[in-house]
Amino acid sequence: MRQTGRQSRRPERRTPPTATELAKVHERTLTDAAARELTGPSPEEGGAPGLLEPRPEIGDSWARLRRLGLDPDTGAATVLLGPAEVEQRRRASGLDAVMPVLRQTLLEPTGAVPLILAIADAEGHVLWQEGERGLRRSADRIGFITGARWVEESVGTNGIAVALRARRPMHVHSAEHYLRSHHSWTCVAAPVHDPGTGRLVGAVNLSGPAHSIRPYLLQLTATAARLAETELRAHRLEALHQLRTLAAPMLARVGGPALVVDAAGWTAAAAGLPPPDRLRVPSEGWAPAAVHWVPGLGECVLEPLADGWLVRPVRPPGEDGTGPVDAEQSEGARLRLDLRRPDRPELSVRGAAGSWSHPLSPRHAELLLLLATGREGSTAAQLAEALFGDAGRTVTVRAELSRLRRYLGGLLAHRPYRIAESVLVTVEGPDDPYDLLPSSSAPAVRRLRTALAAGSARLPGAAPVPPPRAPGDAPLGC
Repeated sequence: MRQTGRQSRRPERRTPPTATELAKVHERTLTDAAARELTGPSPEEGGAPGLLEPRPEIGDSWARLRRLGLDPDTGAATVLLGPAEVEQRRRASGLDAVMPVLRQTLLEPTGAVPLILAIADAEGHVLWQEGERGLRRSADRIGFITGARWVEESVGTNGIAVALRARRPMHVHSAEHYLRSHHSWTCVAAPVHDPGTGRLVGAVNLSGPAHSIRPYLLQLTATAARLAETELRAHRLEALHQLRTLAAPMLARVGGPALVVDAAGWTAAAAGLPPPDRLRVPSEGWAPAAVHWVPGLGECVLEPLADGWLVRPVRPPGEDGTGPVDAEQSEGARLRLDLRRPDRPELSVRGAAGSWSHPLSPRHAELLLLLATGREGSTAAQLAEALFGDAGRTVTVRAELSRLRRYLGGLLAHRPYRIAESVLVTVEGPDDPYDLLPSSSAPAVRRLRTALAAGSARLPGAAPVPPPRAPGDAPLGC
């Protein structure tokens, strides 16, 4: 997506806003939104010069909750999980194995600062809640207890929900909470990902009185989340080692090239071909004994093996002297970017040589969306401006595009970066345009959401969508 001009930026504020200032922002924002719902948008959108505005992530959350009709005074009814389901989700998340390191990192060093440590799964369910007893009684009064689903739709803007949505460490201070009953609290949270799959598995959160929270707690929470991921990685490497021990004698008996990978596609052992670090497992998984197209290997027969797969290429790469055949390099290839599920973007490629699909990381989803909606192409500097609002971050952009080319091959052209002209591109978006990659704060993605909601833009391959009706408008056809 090309940038046509630079946006003017307000001078950066050197000191964070106080709780009193945030409360004024909260009341003014909600009051102005209510007025717009009655009278319609004013010709001059945006805050007046000099007025303090909510941070983009907070403002987006508030706007979404206003569209959902959540009352900032009452919130919505919270459904609690029973003890059995809480225990089942603890085991399924894998986070039970890392709780000791989280307690040691987050509760013990904080000293006299009253804090609550909460660990949530990827869907926002609070699976553990520990900390100072008196503070926990205060948390009980706002429903912040084990088993509660701490998501925006129920309890408004909060640290856990914003961190899970943004997929990065976040803090929500005082009146940045949407519900007024939470304004005396501050939350800092950081997401935790499974190192084997990149899948979001949960969030680490610290909450306490707004007046006593220290600035270093956000960095401490982010460090604890990285430590949790390190623990998860150690468990995965141990499992991979066990699979390697099992695979070695089996590969010795297999005639022809083959490799053994774990359930996430990481290679445990290989024979007769250079072992890739990881095969990309489709979102729906592999079916045993069927022939699948595997990027970089071509057609392969897959057989289940313990906690992994035995993969045997039907035609070994390089056998005909041409190297691996890439489906995405075929003329008339079709690329489908599925962004309907906010938490799981997915890429599918179909061509003459075969087809494959797999989930995308948030950054790769952003890049492919920008390339799909700007088929004329963009330079690294233009993509950096679109992603970060900073044209100088070209090193990060080029590194991510290099990773994309490892499995997209000829589908992704460069100079400028673009999707090849022969490829048919379809982007499937969510029903609500504001749920398009909701974790993204990229300037270009935010502009695209607004344009889609206004009906002035549409996604490639999608039918035109009429703009949403303003409150009070008569239904179409009346």
